Amino acid sequence: MSKPGNRDNARPVPAGRVRYLRLKIAAGLLLCVLPGFGMVRLWLASGTSWPLWGYGGASLLAFVLYWNDKRKARNDAWRIPEKILHGAELLGGWPGALLAQQIFRHKTRKLSFQLVFWLIVLLHQVFWIDWLFLGAHLSFF
Repeated sequence: MSKPGNRDNARPVPAGRVRYLRLKIAAGLLLCVLPGFGMVRLWLASGTSWPLWGYGGASLLAFVLYWNDKRKARNDAWRIPEKILHGAELLGGWPGALLAQQIFRHKTRKLSFQLVFWLIVLLHQVFWIDWLFLGAHLSFF
């Protein structure tokens, strides 16, 4: 007999639904606060808007790459190499990649992939913390 708190009694998530959607949306938005604040501050201080366009464009690219890779995985076709997906994330496309991972349920369980992905997100957070609060010692601006 299983206890009420067991995972055996947990209801499966229906197809097409994302588990813990509100929490994931909140976490994703929270992760975008530092880069967003940094890009707005950079734009107001110097008129430079390329990071804003760069993050947006790279996020769109990453989203499309994930969608395409998921489609190819379903059709058993040639896949997009992980280094290409990580390259798009590193260029600033990690917000689009994070969104695509959740929407398409793609690359969310492969631990080695997730480790590299979250290291890229951490790298971006450290960059903006340095630029905003520590005098930009690590920055190339």
